[in-house]
Amino acid sequence: MKTPCNLIDGRAIAAQVLESLRPRLDRLRARGVQPGLVFVRVGEDPASRVYVERKEKTAAELGIRSLTHVLPESASEESLLALLDRLNADAAWHGILVQAPLPRHIRAERVYAAIRPDKDVDGFHPMNMGRLLIGDLGGFIPCTPAGIQELLVRAGLSWEGAHVVILGRGNIVGKPLAALLCQKAPRANATVTLCHSGTRDLPEHCRRADILVAALGVPEYVKAFMVRPGAVVVDVGVSRVPDPTRPGATRLVGDVAFAEVQPVAGWITPNPGGVGPMTIAMLMQNTVRAAEQLTA
Repeated sequence: MKTPCNLIDGRAIAAQVLESLRPRLDRLRARGVQPGLVFVRVGEDPASRVYVERKEKTAAELGIRSLTHVLPESASEESLLALLDRLNADAAWHGILVQAPLPRHIRAERVYAAIRPDKDVDGFHPMNMGRLLIGDLGGFIPCTPAGIQELLVRAGLSWEGAHVVILGRGNIVGKPLAALLCQKAPRANATVTLCHSGTRDLPEHCRRADILVAALGVPEYVKAFMVRPGAVVVDVGVSRVPDPTRPGATRLVGDVAFAEVQPVAGWITPNPGGVGPMTIAMLMQNTVRAAEQLTA
């Protein structure tokens, strides 16, 4: 799906994924099953609120029932775990997602481990992450890594044998994406270099990449000199920075300095409109799968 501007259109490809779910949803409805996806948000982080609203909107468009529980920023870890216990036991909900980030006093690893693995549509339960690491792709795969993989496959690009450099070793994108792409499996089989803040000569690593994935959370970190001409560039990070054209306003940017990198790259994802829509599409796919499995 190459355009004259060498963009990989995440919105268009996400729409393909969502459309492919409709026959499966029809079959569930014929059995009297409506997939249910429940969101849990702690605090009023503006970005988290927007992300959950987008997910709710997509769920509604597909006919997936959704509900959001909002706990105050001061909510205790135990109160959050108690809520998850109730949702785990409620057969009306096939998928549970706790929106990151969580307040500092709540341990994310304990929260993710408290969600039933078969309802863990975000893919962060230790069992699902462990299955991914050993090459068992039968669990739920984290949505952003799965979306990045699907995005390039549907764009006609191959991970097979490619040298992939991932910037960022986070548990949400970097680590699971590295584990996913290095598998001896279709749509993977890449050679992966996982870079981070302790990596020496990081620009040199970037220049060796066939596919460069930027997931650092640092606005416009990747510059043109860091990209090998013709490489595929996938921009995951989203940050708000001051907008120089509108005093007092902000604008969204990614981890890639898009304007200067686009002429160098062979392919590039826009931001917004690249990875973000794919993350939501894969969440919907995981939810449909969870409903199928829990009601079989």
